[in-house]
Amino acid sequence: MNTQDSILILGATGKTGRRITQRLKAAELPVRLGSRQANPPFDWEDRSTWDAALDGVHAVYISYQPDIAVPGAVETVQAFTDLAVKSGVGKLVLLSGRGEVEAEHAERVIQNSGIDWTILRCSWFSQNFSEAHFLEPIRQGELALPVGNIAEPFVDVEDIAEIAVQALTQPEHSGQLYELTGPRALTFADAVDEIAKAAGRDIRFIAVPPNAYRAALEQEQWPAELIELVHYLFTTVLDGRNTPVTDGVQQALGRPARDFTDYARRTAKTGIWTPA
Repeated sequence: MNTQDSILILGATGKTGRRITQRLKAAELPVRLGSRQANPPFDWEDRSTWDAALDGVHAVYISYQPDIAVPGAVETVQAFTDLAVKSGVGKLVLLSGRGEVEAEHAERVIQNSGIDWTILRCSWFSQNFSEAHFLEPIRQGELALPVGNIAEPFVDVEDIAEIAVQALTQPEHSGQLYELTGPRALTFADAVDEIAKAAGRDIRFIAVPPNAYRAALEQEQWPAELIELVHYLFTTVLDGRNTPVTDGVQQALGRPARDFTDYARRTAKTGIWTPA
């Protein structure tokens, strides 16, 4: 890779983007942060910010906010991809989601771009339990979600970041679609049990009806579009379609995926699940 060309990381402050950026900087590779606070700023909702963010960029990691399944995401990714190609970008790495029809439409946009690409189609992140809105309920000792006995092979974001860095910098991942999961599927109750054990605390999981969960989010004054997204993810994507485990991490890295138990133990040591 030409070291004069920067690598643009969209969602640079997010779960995956932050870790990718750290790894690229540690390797002393030129990185440009794609976020509203960066200089130059990048905002998915303000297309006037895109040109400056893409100037001098060789490769882009695309993480769409708030989720690639939201209405309008595919059209926005198409417009960004067209501009990236026009700007001389040679590589696109897309963060995608399993079992989401809209995500697959976005994947095709990248695949049809005419330039090099890699797609990371991921299951639910393990880090959703420690770096998202699941965190505070867990700290309080009770996580209530609108999902029953459905198992999900949670993937460790550290694995995603490691693969993304390789895809952005090494040619052997060219034209690859990696379906990334953890090595086993757990129900949300199983996951909370693992967290409780690692943290040495009594933490309960409660399955609640989708409408009750929606009402709770409305009471917390969540934005309507985010409530719709969460409702979609829990009622449609978490229907068992994503329970099967894949070997995508093994394919990409030549080693097994990190296990949820490892994530729970590692995270518990930080004290984040222990109330102050």
